[in-house]
Amino acid sequence: MNYLVVGAGNASRPVARLLNYLGHSVVITDLKDISEFKIEFQRSLIEMEKEGVKLDMANKDPSVEGFEAVYMPPTLPETAPIAQKIKDSDLKVLTNEEFSKMVNDLIPVDIIGITGTMGKTTTTFITTSLFKQAGYNVWSCSSLVNNLVSEAIIDGIVKGKAQDCDIAIFELPHGTIGLLNRLNIKMGLLTNVAEDHLSEFGGSLELYQQRKLVLEAMSETFIANNSCRDIIAPKRGDALYYALDEDVDFKGTVGDKSLTIEYEDDSFTTPFHMMSYFFENSVAASAVALTYGVKKEDIIDALTEFKGLPAHMEDVGNYNGRKVILDSAFLYDGMKITLDYFKDESVVLFLDHFDTLSVRDKAEVGELVSNYDIKTVIASGFNEVTQEVEMEAAQEILDAITNPKIEKVAVENIEIAAEETFKYSKPGDIILHMGPLIAYDRLTTVDKIMKGLEKGSKKYE
Repeated sequence: MNYLVVGAGNASRPVARLLNYLGHSVVITDLKDISEFKIEFQRSLIEMEKEGVKLDMANKDPSVEGFEAVYMPPTLPETAPIAQKIKDSDLKVLTNEEFSKMVNDLIPVDIIGITGTMGKTTTTFITTSLFKQAGYNVWSCSSLVNNLVSEAIIDGIVKGKAQDCDIAIFELPHGTIGLLNRLNIKMGLLTNVAEDHLSEFGGSLELYQQRKLVLEAMSETFIANNSCRDIIAPKRGDALYYALDEDVDFKGTVGDKSLTIEYEDDSFTTPFHMMSYFFENSVAASAVALTYGVKKEDIIDALTEFKGLPAHMEDVGNYNGRKVILDSAFLYDGMKITLDYFKDESVVLFLDHFDTLSVRDKAEVGELVSNYDIKTVIASGFNEVTQEVEMEAAQEILDAITNPKIEKVAVENIEIAAEETFKYSKPGDIILHMGPLIAYDRLTTVDKIMKGLEKGSKKYE
């Protein structure tokens, strides 16, 4: 079948690639030239072209002639000229539901799906570790590999990973759930739902919750953090719940370098060497593994060896006597957990621009930071999405910091921010990074941070 895929954005690229893989003739059209996309998206489009997808870029007036079917992303305005052409045509319109079923039919193994506002990447990573320890050949897709998980899933199908595994473990952000909303999920897990990404849902927390709860509807078995009970219980009486220090199906208790998990009429204690939010996420991963049938001995072995994951409370080394920690926390609760952990340390904090695809409350960040006796806060004004310097965003954070003990500095980008941390710190201090850019684009952001650290350690030696 001859398909026209409208737009080369985050929803359209995976659709075009899979349709081509399935043997259809596919043209993907976009108003922008390929050079206007971020480098990683350019690479994706070039790879698709090599596989057989025809790129029709920088076309302000694409035609629908010669096509039998079309895919339109949900972000396409009804007023767009191409949308009107499609409406006036007799083209079959491929829906997200139909596309999702195509994907589902190509995955022959059980799928574990993990979503939430915070902790889904960490929980996916830990869950994968538990199943690998138990001997499963795991196909794992998360934002650690590709920030756009839907593209990672399609890439795995195209490259045969779906056929060469025992189980699939997917992190499912709200965008991926929107596209793949008809998967058959053997076991779904919800880590939490907090107020984030609301700018993508017209400011409505209810609509954001509904998107997350699509996973519940797709799941044969559903597990959720106890904080979500109020929104889960009315929809699902058989849901299982986990939490720290609460009377739930899977109860975690933090000890001195240990973690105890109680469930049904059993329990186990494992050595545990990680910090902060890893505890609750490990309870979540254990709940999934135990419910699926993984032996507790394998869980203990995996958690005993667990050393964390990149850019999540990650110690990246000692620079000139300063320990440098990279953390991807950017929501209020997650940042508070991290800041509480370092509250007795001498800290120099450097922060991302807090707006990505979602516009966030920068003043709230500053108000939170004010509660801690941090030496210096350095805020970056570079927006990775728009690729523009927006110093007002950095200043909004700093203006909301009212603690007179905190020195405040605004800089143009995260590389400079990392470099300048050495100017305001001394040996024995903690240099701490927080912000959303690592979650949005981990490879690019970490590379910039590491370059800044190298420059700063030499400049202020």
